Amino acid sequence: MPSIARLTMALALVGAVAATPVQLDKRSSFTVEQVKHTTHLKNGAALKVKTLRKFGKEVPQELLDASENWANNNANILSADAGGSQGSDPAVPSDSYDSSYLSPVTVGSTTVHLDFDTGSADLWVFSSLQATSQLSGHDYYHTDASKVKSGYSWEISYGDGSGASGKVYADKVVVGPVTATSQAVEAATSVSSEFSQDTNTDGLLGLAFSTINTVSPQQQNTFFDTVKSQLAAPVFCANLKYHAAGTYDFGFIDSSKYTGPITYVNVDSSNGFWGFTATGYTVGTTTTKASLPGIVDTGTTLIYTDTAVVRAYYAKVSGAKNDSTQGGYIFPCTATLPNFAITIGGVAQTVPAKYINYAPLGDGTCFGGIQDDTGLGFSIFGDIFLKSKYVVHDKTSSTPRLGFAQQVGV
Repeated sequence: MPSIARLTMALALVGAVAATPVQLDKRSSFTVEQVKHTTHLKNGAALKVKTLRKFGKEVPQELLDASENWANNNANILSADAGGSQGSDPAVPSDSYDSSYLSPVTVGSTTVHLDFDTGSADLWVFSSLQATSQLSGHDYYHTDASKVKSGYSWEISYGDGSGASGKVYADKVVVGPVTATSQAVEAATSVSSEFSQDTNTDGLLGLAFSTINTVSPQQQNTFFDTVKSQLAAPVFCANLKYHAAGTYDFGFIDSSKYTGPITYVNVDSSNGFWGFTATGYTVGTTTTKASLPGIVDTGTTLIYTDTAVVRAYYAKVSGAKNDSTQGGYIFPCTATLPNFAITIGGVAQTVPAKYINYAPLGDGTCFGGIQDDTGLGFSIFGDIFLKSKYVVHDKTSSTPRLGFAQQVGV
């Protein structure tokens, strides 16, 4: 497990409200700091596979083959060289490519490291109900039979047979100073190898809309929906970072973390996601009008968008090509990349060029951080986009909003 994260409270906890399912000061707000994975091999094809599975889409065989070939060729790579010719991500300061980050959450009596995922609505964790072989390297939730929700179950399954499933408990969940005393905790009884092999991640904390929660026979609220009425404001903000651990702010907007105004747009939550429509894109200095419906998703690493947009971007990158054996667009690691932006609420939200170099492939080429959304049907603006933004997720009114601002120092 990564080193213990620091939890910085923006407002101190001054009391507990025992009569409610949440223990915190009525006007509380706080910040959760991420921690870094230990070693995280960067398989671009596998990311597309994961994304397609996550959203219930078919995975092409050639993409599965590309992912498997990369894994076979790079399984023993444990360090990145100074020239950027390897494909791994060791947790050392000299790392020249970006990393994967998690956030600490106490579930029951155990602190686990979860992926805060705005693209899903389940709080599921590795648990003592699983076979010992699946728990190797993981921290996990120790279940209490007195807290089980009888007759309730959950299942996340994908077309290739991978997934996770289990029982549901009503237990305390602590994030920062906030304790949800009776939060639905989805305890795994079984997970597929895709999950168990990632020993850094102990589960997910979904921050999408509760309408897509997978618990049966009755959907359960996300952690945010459980505690939002007790926060100083029903908002949370993602402040992910390039080459550094980021933060999530709950209950307040931290004006020290962004520059310029926040541009707000109404959210289309009809599919359970933080959805919106961009009205154009910019490659370098050339802006093109286009309708790009999509979502922001902290649980997706790359940017996936319309094929025409992706082609327009890589047309400006010398030597770039769409390589099916690698699972997407690649380019010489020495190539000069242009900035990329999407237009949101009339404002260009820019991703610096260097952010778009996702990872080296070991042969002098690098995998691009922008890939086409073939098979998805909508754009996903993942961490490559988010790491230059301060993004406000606002449920203050009946119509949720997203707010975008440029991070300080970007």
